[in-house]
Amino acid sequence: MKLLKKGAEADVFLSLWNAKKAILKIRKEKTYRNPILDKKIRKQRTIKESEIISQVKSFGITTPLIYFVDVNKCSILMQYIDGKLVRDMDEKTIEKTCFQIGKIVGILHKNGIMHGDLTTSNFILLKNKLVLIDFGLANRTEKSDDHAIDLRLFKEILNSAHANILKESWNNFLKGYSKSIGKKYCKKIIKLVAVIESRGRYATVV
Repeated sequence: MKLLKKGAEADVFLSLWNAKKAILKIRKEKTYRNPILDKKIRKQRTIKESEIISQVKSFGITTPLIYFVDVNKCSILMQYIDGKLVRDMDEKTIEKTCFQIGKIVGILHKNGIMHGDLTTSNFILLKNKLVLIDFGLANRTEKSDDHAIDLRLFKEILNSAHANILKESWNNFLKGYSKSIGKKYCKKIIKLVAVIESRGRYATVV
């Protein structure tokens, strides 16, 4: 196995499944937590993540296939997506792709799912289709505030990783989002994003 990514919540490895490349995600122990509680939390989050990855397929969103879930080891073995990260595309392509990303996020929110980690690294283009990955922080929620947090995070990522194309990319994202979720709800979420931004702008450290 080859370590691909060390995260705060889990480590991701390149593995094999039936002689094919696969991704193995293992949730880490948190030594600061009570061991029994820690195991319970990691088990629950592993189950929830695998369920949501499978569930969103029914909305028409492409996600990796789940091969095997080991609840005791708090691990998920899933399909390796051999495509190109949106993050690594040229700027013009990222701009255009943000419309499709917005549509996908709108479908998620419409069906009561918050991704929790919307970045251009978590969308992979495979055969002209976007694949959404890493549902480790995903939640089932109908709350507008949670949906606004998703959008705010994506906007922050655009600003930090793709600052040159922030305006056009964000506008395209919102057009796609509005197309999936409707203009009325989109306007509501945009207002909430502005509220979240203003909190951050005027917050003071005590």
